[in-house]
Amino acid sequence: MEKRATIKDVAQAAGVGVATVSRVLSGGSASPSTRERVLAVAAQLDYRPSALGRNLRQRRTGGMGLLVPDLTDSFFGRLAEGVLACARSAGEPVVVGSTGDDPEQESELIGMLLEQSVDRVIAVPSGDADAWRPAIRAGMTVIFADRLPAVPQDPAAASGFGDLMLLDGLAAAAPPPARALDAPAVLADDRAGIRTAVRYLSGLGHRRIAFLGGPGHDRRVAAFREAVGEPVDEELIVFATGSRDSAYAAASGLFQSRPDLSAVLAGGNMLGEAAVLAARELDLRVPQDVSLVMYDDVPWAELCSPPLTVIAQPGRDIGYRAAELVLRAGSRRPRTVVLPTELIVRGSCGPRR
Repeated sequence: MEKRATIKDVAQAAGVGVATVSRVLSGGSASPSTRERVLAVAAQLDYRPSALGRNLRQRRTGGMGLLVPDLTDSFFGRLAEGVLACARSAGEPVVVGSTGDDPEQESELIGMLLEQSVDRVIAVPSGDADAWRPAIRAGMTVIFADRLPAVPQDPAAASGFGDLMLLDGLAAAAPPPARALDAPAVLADDRAGIRTAVRYLSGLGHRRIAFLGGPGHDRRVAAFREAVGEPVDEELIVFATGSRDSAYAAASGLFQSRPDLSAVLAGGNMLGEAAVLAARELDLRVPQDVSLVMYDDVPWAELCSPPLTVIAQPGRDIGYRAAELVLRAGSRRPRTVVLPTELIVRGSCGPRR
């Protein structure tokens, strides 16, 4: 018997990515030439995407998928621990994938999960909403954790203000990403955490506070802009990619280009690590020369000299609650859950001198 063609076979023969094939076959956006080529190859290989939908509606393989950007990151490791603990108590296996915070890699993993008829997924999204629409249309139950997928064509959502309005219970001008995708999420209360940290630094006399951001930090940087108020000094908001080298370069460049800043809020533990290393390399004293606050509490933060002030978020609880939601999805409609954060004051912040 001939082997049945898969979505990966179609993508390879058409010279495009799995995500592109998935978008074309589900009626999503693609250029006319790409659409024509994909459909021609699918017909030639006798690939039938409708079989996927039938599989998801009529048959479950059991288990769930978990997609995170980086399993070596302590926060995502704790989130994964929460998912695995909940799944273990329910007797459910978990297929774990690391996206590397790469939207293309994420799309390929989504395609693989669909091919394997995994119909329940917990994801810390790296790509935008379009990457997830085909899977949700096919019947996959998706619960987002820690982040919501970006919607670049909507300026308000792309900046994170749509999510902030959602968390405050206000009506946004456009549907927030999770609602538009019909997928709930489990999130930390980024807005409250960032706002508390900025108020704490302001109370110490700091006026030039910088923000170090990275992938998936749209909501955090939006909360930061709101907390510092108008006018926002955009030069004090710096972004890095997901690598440690990029985080260090961003932190070092920020310190050197803006010697007048007096405090830095790092949007994640990798960025906090980079800020500590860059300050040390540049002979900046913490907190005498610069105060540091890091989003996320990790074991090494307390071992720093001085120990770092952090915005602690419940990583394991986020994973556990997301797993609970995805397991209950068949019985009732899950709702988005927002978990509290906590500012833990240590020795890395001092009064503005």
